[in-house]
Amino acid sequence: MRTSALEPDASTVIEAAIADLARMTGIPVAFGGATVGGIVPVTSVAGARTNALDGLTVSPRLGLGGQSLIDGRPHATSDYGSSERITHDYDRHILGEGIAALLAVPVVVAGETLGMIYGGSRVPGTVGDRFAASALGVASRIARDLAAARARDHAARALDAMPVQPPTPTSWSSSLEGARVAYAELRSITGTVGDPDLRARLASVERRLATLGGIPIPEEEGNSPDDVSLSPRERDVLVQTAVGLTNADVAARLGLKESTVKSYLASAMTKLDAPTRLRAVSEARRRGLIP
Repeated sequence: MRTSALEPDASTVIEAAIADLARMTGIPVAFGGATVGGIVPVTSVAGARTNALDGLTVSPRLGLGGQSLIDGRPHATSDYGSSERITHDYDRHILGEGIAALLAVPVVVAGETLGMIYGGSRVPGTVGDRFAASALGVASRIARDLAAARARDHAARALDAMPVQPPTPTSWSSSLEGARVAYAELRSITGTVGDPDLRARLASVERRLATLGGIPIPEEEGNSPDDVSLSPRERDVLVQTAVGLTNADVAARLGLKESTVKSYLASAMTKLDAPTRLRAVSEARRRGLIP
C-alpha cells in the first residue's frame, strides 16, 4: 500500500479502511483519500498492478467520484470505459490500472464529504455485493469516528476556555457572554453526533459549562415552568441566534437550510409571543429555556 501525509484524522482512518476492505473482500483494487480543499487526492491504494493511480486527484463533478463528492451518495458503473453518465477526465488513471467496474463511496459527516473510498474490478459487471456492502458499512463507521473526533476536539476546546475561577464583578458580563457562545457551539456539535453515549457526555459538558459560567441551566427539552414548550430544534436555533448569528450562519452551523432556520425561529417566536427575534431570545432566557 502506498500512502502520503495528509490530514491525520481522516487520512489515517481511510488508509486503514482501504487495507481492511482489500483483505476482507478480496476486491482487486481499493483506493481512496481524504478531502482537502474541496478535492480528493488519492493517497492510499491496495491491489494496484501499475503506477497509474499515482497522482490521481478527484475534483467535484468530474468522473465517478466527482459525482459522489458533490451529492454525497455512492455511485457505480459496470463499464467505466464506455459509460456515458460520467466524464472521462480520469481515464488515464482508471483505465491505465485496468479497472472496468468501479464503485465510489463518500465519507459524509454533517453533510460534508470528508473523503472517498473506491473499489474496482478488472472485469466489466459489478464490483460485487460483498464489497459494496462492506464499503458502505466502513464509510458509515469512518463518518461516525470522524464526527466523534470532531465533537471531542470541540468539547475539549470549550472546556479549555472555561473560567477556572468565578468571574469578578468587573468581568461578569464578558464571562457570561463567553459562556453563552461556548454553550451555543457545544449545542451545535451535539446535534451532529449519532453516538448516544457521546451525545450524553456532551450534554453533561453543556450543563457543566452553564454552571461554571454562572448562568441558569436551561430546562430539559419540553415545558418550562410556565408551560411554554420548545422543540429541540427551536431551542437550538434560539441558542445560536442568542449569540448574534444570522439565519445563514445558524443554518451553516446546524447543517440546515436557511428557510428551515427561519421556520423554526418563527415557530419559537409564536410560542413565546415575541414580535422579534431579539424579544424571543429575551423571553426564552427569562423562562429558563436557553442560557
